[in-house]
Amino acid sequence: MRIKVFLLAFSIILFMQCTQKDSFKKPPLAKVEVVEDSYFGIKILDHYRYMENMEDIEVQNWFKSQTDYSRLVLNNIPGRQSLIDKMHEFDRRKASKIRRLRITDNNRYFYLKTTPDDETSKLYYRDGYEGREIFLYDPKTFSSDTNQIFNITSISPSYNGSKVALEVAPNGSGNKILLTMDVESKKLFPEQIDRCWFAIPSWLPDGEAYLYIRLQSDDMLNIDSRKNSKIYLHKIGTDPSEDKEIFSRSKYPELGIRPEDFPRIFYDKTSNYLFIYAWNVDRRKNVFYAPVTEINKEKIDWKHLFKIEDEVYDFYPTEKHLYIYTPKNAPNFKLLKTSLKNPDLKNAEIVVIEPSDATLTNFGLTDEGLYYTLATNGVEERLFHKSFSEKIAKEILLPFNAGTIYLHTKGIEYSEIWVMIFGWSDDSQRYRYLHKTNEFKLENLSDTAEFPEYSDLVVEEIMVESHDGVNVPLSLIYKKGIEKDGGNRVLFYGYGSYGSSLSPFFRPNYLLWTNEGGILAFAHVRGGGELGDKWHKAGYKTTKPNTWKDLIASAEYLIAKGYTSKQYIAITGGSAGGILIGRALIERPDLFAAAIPTVGILNPLRSEETPNGPINAPEFGTVKDSVECMALIEMDPYLQLEVGKKYPATLITTGMNDANVIAWMPAKFAARLQSVNTSDKPILFWADYKGGHGIGSTKSKQYENLADQLSFALWQTGHPKFQIN
Repeated sequence: MRIKVFLLAFSIILFMQCTQKDSFKKPPLAKVEVVEDSYFGIKILDHYRYMENMEDIEVQNWFKSQTDYSRLVLNNIPGRQSLIDKMHEFDRRKASKIRRLRITDNNRYFYLKTTPDDETSKLYYRDGYEGREIFLYDPKTFSSDTNQIFNITSISPSYNGSKVALEVAPNGSGNKILLTMDVESKKLFPEQIDRCWFAIPSWLPDGEAYLYIRLQSDDMLNIDSRKNSKIYLHKIGTDPSEDKEIFSRSKYPELGIRPEDFPRIFYDKTSNYLFIYAWNVDRRKNVFYAPVTEINKEKIDWKHLFKIEDEVYDFYPTEKHLYIYTPKNAPNFKLLKTSLKNPDLKNAEIVVIEPSDATLTNFGLTDEGLYYTLATNGVEERLFHKSFSEKIAKEILLPFNAGTIYLHTKGIEYSEIWVMIFGWSDDSQRYRYLHKTNEFKLENLSDTAEFPEYSDLVVEEIMVESHDGVNVPLSLIYKKGIEKDGGNRVLFYGYGSYGSSLSPFFRPNYLLWTNEGGILAFAHVRGGGELGDKWHKAGYKTTKPNTWKDLIASAEYLIAKGYTSKQYIAITGGSAGGILIGRALIERPDLFAAAIPTVGILNPLRSEETPNGPINAPEFGTVKDSVECMALIEMDPYLQLEVGKKYPATLITTGMNDANVIAWMPAKFAARLQSVNTSDKPILFWADYKGGHGIGSTKSKQYENLADQLSFALWQTGHPKFQIN
C-alpha cells in the first residue's frame, strides 16, 4: 500500500513538472504586416500597424496569449510572493491611510480613507481636525457587477460642506461618473453624470449648483473622445440633460480654442470671478475670465486674461489682485502681482525674485502673508514667509530637513496653513504652522508606523556629468555598509517629461529593493523640472535625446565609481517615462540587465492617432511640423529597434482601459522587440484587463504589479532568491 501511495505521489509530481514545463512554452511571435508611411520625404516602416485595431480577433488572441504566458512566468519567480506578503504586512502597520483631503470654509474635512481590510478607498468627513469621523460612501455599493471594481477618483465639497460631489470610475477607466451627496442625510441625489474626465466640479457660492466638464463620447478609446469637450452648469437634483452649456468651442468660436484643447473652469469666491482655460500639457496657460454675475446670460463676455506668450504657469486671484507664477525671463521662476481687473504683466510688481541657486516651486496665501518654497536640484526644499507689509522674506526652519514640501491653505481670508514634509527615507508628516508663535503642530490624518527595516538607510545626492558636460542630479538610496566592489544591484527610476520633478517620497514597498541589498537610483534627467524651466526645455521635442542620454551617463557613472556593474542594472519608468526607458535600452542594450517600461509611450510618432495624443503635442511635437516630426521619429523606441541586436530582458505592461497611453502602443513595441531580439533574455508583455493608466484598481493588484517589477528586476540581475530553476 505504501509503495502504491508513493508511486501515485511521484506520478503526480512528475505530471505537474511536465505540465509546468509545457506551459512555459513561449507563444508564437506576432505576424508582420508592413505599412509604409512617408513623413516629409522620410520613409517609415511600421511592422505591426494592424495591432492598432484592438477589435481584431487575431490581435485579441495575441494579447491574451502574451498575457497568460507572462503571468505564468512572473508568478513562478521565487521570492515574488514574499514581496507581496511584506507589502501587506507594511499595510497592516497603519490602521488607516488618508488622501485627497479637502477642507471647507467652515473647517469640515472630507477625505478618502483606506484601512488594511479595504481594497479601495471610502469617503469620510469630520468637523475639524479633532472632530468625530463619519462614514459617507463606499464605491463598492455603486454597482452589483462583480466584474467592475469602482474607485473614487476625486471629491469636491461645497463651500459650507453641506454637499459633496465625487467621481467614481470602473476598472481604471477614464469614463468617470459624477455623483452628488447630501452630507447630513448621507443620501445621493438621483442624477448620475457620465462622460466625465478630469471633471472635478467647481461649486457656486450657494452650494446648489456647480460647473463641470463633459466629454462628447463615453468611448474613452475613441480618438475623438476628448475633442470639443464642453462645460455645463448643473443644478443639484435636476436632470443633467437640462444642464446649461456654459462654455464650448462651438459656442465661442471667436476665442480660438482648438478641438483638442480641453476646457477647464473654476469659480473663485474671493474675487467672484469665473476663470476658464484651454488645457493641454503646455504649462503656459491660455486663460479667459468673467464676473460670476454673467453666468445667467445666454453668452458670457469672456475677457482674455493670459495668452500663451505671457508664460503664466499658475496664478492665484484675490479680491483685487492676481499673483502670477512665471518663468518668463526667469527660468528658475518668479512671483508677480498685478491688478485683477486691469492686469499689466509688463509692469507687474515682483513679489518674489527669481532665485539664483534654486527653483521657486510652490506658493500659498493666507491673511498673514505669502508662503513659498525653494528647491535645490529638486531634492531639498526650504520654506519661506513674507508678510504683505515687508519686502524681505524669512526662512522658516522645519521640524526636519525636507526633500519635498506641500503647502495647503484655505485662502487669503484665513490664517491656516498646513505643511506636509516628505523625504526619501522619512515618512510624510503633516503640520499646522502657527505663524504667531513660529511653531509646527503635528496634525497627521494618516496613522504613522515604524519601519525598522529602513532605519539604516543612506541617502546620497550627487551630480553626474552627462554626455555634453551638463551636471545631472542623481539620488541614491541604499543600506549603510555596502561595498563599492561593483557587485550591487541597482534599480534606476526616471521620468523626464512635462517639467515634472522627481521629488523625494517615502514608499516602503518600493524600498524593498534596498531590503534585498540593492541600490535605488532616481535619475533627475532633463525634461523634468528639477532645475527650473530650462531643465524642462532641455529635454523635450528636439532636445529629447538628453533625457535618455542623462540616464545612460548616470548608469556609467555608478559603474565607474564601483557601485555596480552592467549585469546588475535594471531601469524602469512609466507613461511618458516609457520614452526614457525604451530609448535607453535601445541606445545602450549592453548597459542594462533589465528594462521595465510600464504603461509607456513607446510609439510616440503615432501618438496623435490616440485619444490623448493631440493634448501631448506641445511636449513631444507634432507630425504636422517637419522639425518636430523628425524629433518624434528619433525619440520613438518602437521605430528605433534594430534587427539582430541583443537586447536586455524586458517587461512591458499596459492597461486595457488606459486612455492616456492606449494599449496597442506598448503592444507594438513588445511584438517588434520579440521579433528583432537575438539575446536569450525574456521579453514579456502583460496586459491588465481590469486596469487603466494606473494599472490595477485595487490595493492588492497594485502590490502584485509592483512585485512583478521588483521580482523581474531581481531575477534578471541575478539575485539568488529570485531565480527560476
